[in-house]
Amino acid sequence: MFIPVTEALKSNGKTIKIRGWAHRVREQKGAVFIILRDSSGLMQCIFKDSEEAKKVTIESSLEIEGVVKEDPRAPGGAEIAGTNIKIVGLAERFPITKDQSEEFLRDVRHLWVRSQKLTNIFKIRSSVFQAIREFYTARGFYEIQSPIFTTNACEGATTLFEVKYGKPEKVYLAQSWQLHAEALIYSLEKIFTIAPSFRAEKSRTIRHLSEYWHHEAEVAWMDFEGMLKLEEELVIFVAKYVLEKNEQELKALGKDLEELRGLKAPFQRMTYEEMLKEMGKKWGDDITDAEERELVKKLGNKPIFLTHFPREMKAFYMKPADKKTVLAADLLLSGVGEVIGGSQRIDKLEDLTEAMEKFGLNKKDYEWYIDLQKYGSVPHSGFGLGIERLVMWLTGSAHIMDTIPFPRTMDRIKP
Repeated sequence: MFIPVTEALKSNGKTIKIRGWAHRVREQKGAVFIILRDSSGLMQCIFKDSEEAKKVTIESSLEIEGVVKEDPRAPGGAEIAGTNIKIVGLAERFPITKDQSEEFLRDVRHLWVRSQKLTNIFKIRSSVFQAIREFYTARGFYEIQSPIFTTNACEGATTLFEVKYGKPEKVYLAQSWQLHAEALIYSLEKIFTIAPSFRAEKSRTIRHLSEYWHHEAEVAWMDFEGMLKLEEELVIFVAKYVLEKNEQELKALGKDLEELRGLKAPFQRMTYEEMLKEMGKKWGDDITDAEERELVKKLGNKPIFLTHFPREMKAFYMKPADKKTVLAADLLLSGVGEVIGGSQRIDKLEDLTEAMEKFGLNKKDYEWYIDLQKYGSVPHSGFGLGIERLVMWLTGSAHIMDTIPFPRTMDRIKP
């Protein structure tokens, strides 16, 4: 029976079988040293006077049998003295070597996903999905999905992906579940989702994707302060979960674990107006992603909520705090900038009507959404979290493209 590498590393003195791929191969003084890789880790295997072992090339798939011996010099602190080796699939010359450009590695992403760096990131990514679901299940939330095809813009028409559809009206890929989520809170009250979202982002930065995974939550009876508290609890929970499950991967990626261990609520807060003074900007100015990262760094690399943005800068459905600002907040994290955006929603028909007129929206396009304010509306809030941005922060990744298996941008649609 074959066992995982992690189990084999603990089997000193036993004869075991493992299988995987040749991560590294070298021949020295009549011996062949093979670093075998499986999904759980790496293990060194040594074969002496083996003609079959001499045929092994990098990324060949192998089945190996041998005796485990402790050796502090070997990866994981143990190695296998090989007694039998079977080449399942002999690999051709592997095209990825040292010092390849980032662009080349993205062109051969289907092979680069085998790298230890991306393997570690994807294990952490998997833990993030698990953590989010555990967090909400423990709090009595329901996981719900909404349509990918939609006729409504949620986050502005300039980033919509139009698709061919069998109806005469224009149809788009969803930017967010939010408008449909608001309909569901009147029955389920507390809901969340993890689903793909699509935005035709013209920005070509280290944190933008055209297709990304979006965690969103919407809660009836929740005000702005309650929303910020929920976001804090979520981020702290996910960070602790990943620390517990993936400390080895975090260390391999060079992540500062103390940043995650030191998280505590409440997070810092700064209003948009206070940010302007800090950054030397004027009312109405946007803050770029680079400026967000600069601000977080300036304030000690601690999470910070930017709140109370100008009404005209945010979406029509956000509840006004006063005549100039809305009850909206962006959560900024070190090395990334904005990771979560949320707001308390408008809950009065007259306020929604006024907002739609202000933003120049056609009421006919939103008739079903307007209905929600006519039949028992309640105060409610919600937010959206970019999974890849959160993984970028957790892993210390320099580019968002490293946080998703096959990134899609306005410039990249393959492999």
